[in-house]
Amino acid sequence: MDRFLVEGGKQLKGTVKISGSKNACLPILVASLLTDEPFILHRVPNLRDVRTTLKILTALGKKTHYENGTVTITADGPLKNSLPYELVKQMRASFWVAGPLLARFKSAEIPLPGGCALGARPVDIHLKGFEKLGADCTTERGNVLLSAQELHPAKITLRFPSVGATQNLMMCAALIPGETVLENIAKEPEIDDVAEVLLKMGAHVVTDEKGRLIIEGKEKLGGVEHTVVADRIETGSYILAAAATRGDVRVEGCVPEHNSILLEYLQEAGVPLEIGMDFVHVKPYQGALKPVRIKTAPYPGFATDLQAPWMALMILAEGASEVDEDIFENRFMHAPELVRMGANIVTEKSIARVSGVKELSGAHVMASDLRGGFALLIAGLCAKGTTEIERVYHIDRGYEDPEGKLNALGAHVTRYNPDKDDF
Repeated sequence: MDRFLVEGGKQLKGTVKISGSKNACLPILVASLLTDEPFILHRVPNLRDVRTTLKILTALGKKTHYENGTVTITADGPLKNSLPYELVKQMRASFWVAGPLLARFKSAEIPLPGGCALGARPVDIHLKGFEKLGADCTTERGNVLLSAQELHPAKITLRFPSVGATQNLMMCAALIPGETVLENIAKEPEIDDVAEVLLKMGAHVVTDEKGRLIIEGKEKLGGVEHTVVADRIETGSYILAAAATRGDVRVEGCVPEHNSILLEYLQEAGVPLEIGMDFVHVKPYQGALKPVRIKTAPYPGFATDLQAPWMALMILAEGASEVDEDIFENRFMHAPELVRMGANIVTEKSIARVSGVKELSGAHVMASDLRGGFALLIAGLCAKGTTEIERVYHIDRGYEDPEGKLNALGAHVTRYNPDKDDF
């Protein structure tokens, strides 16, 4: 398996361009199952999860072509309504095919998904929503079986504002004639991007004054051409990498508003920023960073996906800070790896207490999930000596060409495979 060798002590300088959003393009790609007409998506990042999604679409009967950031999806014979576990186990987002397939076939068989080991992330919110739409949902031999005599619009209140469930249900409802109302929905920008695509396909999707999502479904949806919104998590990750290295970096092609709370906390910590319409300029600074306490929350709160990169910054602050992870359990698996590099972190249930240190040292560490992997990259950039990161396939799931982008900013990150490369 590939690893990264990170030579520390490099101040990042220059400009980095942000890719299209992973968390928007995956459900949008899946939305192509709602139509037989051509589906064209631009600004699609070259990521492991994207490639897995294209394999899933191919297995279901679509023809896909990816070139220079553009995906073209067309019909290639009749669609199927079931998936093999070998594909589904690679990515939790694979379960998003359930909504479109249920809407098209009135039945679907989907293995329970895999992905990052972040504790229990149940699909019961999705299933309860499908039941409200008229489906019977059962689990058998590790598969979720969905079936319906007829689907109908409904009013659905999510017990938690789940991004995946919101996207899955809105895609399903878009192909059910009549008005479906979703309450207590996720409000992430990626939801808006999926809604825009469904609108272009012919469904009527709006958010009312009460924050409810109203979907006026249609019997048939058409093809679409769309450009994916900027990835706010990649944006935040590079901003944090620049801040941790006391860099001078302009992050371009982003939507600063989507990271407003992160930018507020960074300024509170003492990081000087210039914020424009589509860029954030992180400027170098002298003196120590101030510790800042954060608590993750659904958007527009502090993104759980930026919790690990934020911790990689706070381990270098002067004083004690705290991270309260209020979204996922088991999301501090990067903390012991940061401790191996000299960080002072104590975790207890959902709280991580961080006491800043003056210096980190390179070490042999292992990425356990996507965002924790990037946190190790940030720490490696700041550490004295060389850091070796195993299991970088986690990082590849959500960051397009991370070593290329970082090296263009002056970092020294080398990808190698110990089973193939001679070092």
